[in-house]
Amino acid sequence: MKHELQIAGTACDGEQVLAALSALANPHRLRIVARLAGGDRHYISQLARDLGISRPLLHLHVQKLMEAGLVTSQLELSDDGKALNYLQLAPFHLDLTADSLRQAAAGLSAHSATGD
Repeated sequence: MKHELQIAGTACDGEQVLAALSALANPHRLRIVARLAGGDRHYISQLARDLGISRPLLHLHVQKLMEAGLVTSQLELSDDGKALNYLQLAPFHLDLTADSLRQAAAGLSAHSATGD
């Protein structure tokens, strides 16, 4: 059976589903994911300019997306010696059906069930 909830090719448990949904529940983060969804890599400074937000704010939102496993980064040196932090979207598939959410919820810890 193919898992309906996957991040980076791995089936998600309830904790990972909550982290992904929490990460996506912000307009800036949703715009970041949308920009990266084209498949291209973007470096932090250019992405901040494209989205019209500051680099520190972008870093804050990217960190949340990385913690959820939705975005990856890779530091590279340009030809002129500048360090560029490239971001790209991790492959994920969240087919949110009543059944997939029921399965995810069954694996939640007691702490998750009471927390916000």
